[in-house]
Amino acid sequence: MKTLDEIRSLAVIGAGVMGRGIALVAARDGFNCILFDINQKMLDESAAYIEDFLKKSVERGKISEAEMPEILGRVKYTSNSTDIIGDVIIEAIPENPDLKQKVLSEVEAINSPDTIIASNTSTIPITRIAAGLKRPEMVVGMHFFNPAPLMQLVEVISGEMTADWVAQLIYDLAQKMHKKPVFVKDEPGFIVNRVARPFYVESLRIAEENGASIEAIDRLLESSGFRMGPFKLMDLIGIETNHEVTKSLFNAFFQEPRFRPSRLQQKKVDAGQFGRKTGRGFYSYEK
Repeated sequence: MKTLDEIRSLAVIGAGVMGRGIALVAARDGFNCILFDINQKMLDESAAYIEDFLKKSVERGKISEAEMPEILGRVKYTSNSTDIIGDVIIEAIPENPDLKQKVLSEVEAINSPDTIIASNTSTIPITRIAAGLKRPEMVVGMHFFNPAPLMQLVEVISGEMTADWVAQLIYDLAQKMHKKPVFVKDEPGFIVNRVARPFYVESLRIAEENGASIEAIDRLLESSGFRMGPFKLMDLIGIETNHEVTKSLFNAFFQEPRFRPSRLQQKKVDAGQFGRKTGRGFYSYEK
């Protein structure tokens, strides 16, 4: 049974938007972190992102200039799966339960029995992910929100077999990362993504039915108190990521109509227009 003081190294699987953000958070708060991805381009982009973020943090007085090289030095980038060793492994790969089980079972086999395996899944029940592993009691949900370096909330989800001490340790770890964790039951979508689906799905439905323009829907919701309209937020998160979350929740609730994915969103995914990351989404970001 580990203690918080014994957690010194983390490994993050997946160098996408969420993975690189989590790695930055870990390094910023004193942990050595391995960031793994099979795609070298993703690792290069992650290194550039982390360096740029830290440069801006220095300019804004969030960290000192002397701290920047120390934080950068805590992150190791690798495409070699045998390097995925740590006291805590955080998985941040696509929302596919079979893929998650395959990757995590391979990682479980090369780590010690007391290594905690945490999934950053947005919607997939932890019990389902843990079912494919030999030590399901060591599997827990640790769901960050985008952008991970800025958003405070972390959902800590216990599966049916998750040991109580494992969930508590991940809760304490999130606090040490200066986050605000909450314990969540293992239900599809957990809290935030289940509550957020109507915000996206109904907005998409209104646009599909020509009830209002995308720009008008965003303006109306922003004027109602939301910091960002649904279409601007989907562009920020990644339209393809948001769409996958909706599909996952739709299937998890046995095709519940209120979670039905949007044809409008599917067209954007098919066109490769994922939002800010590709330069086009519901809005254009091309210079």
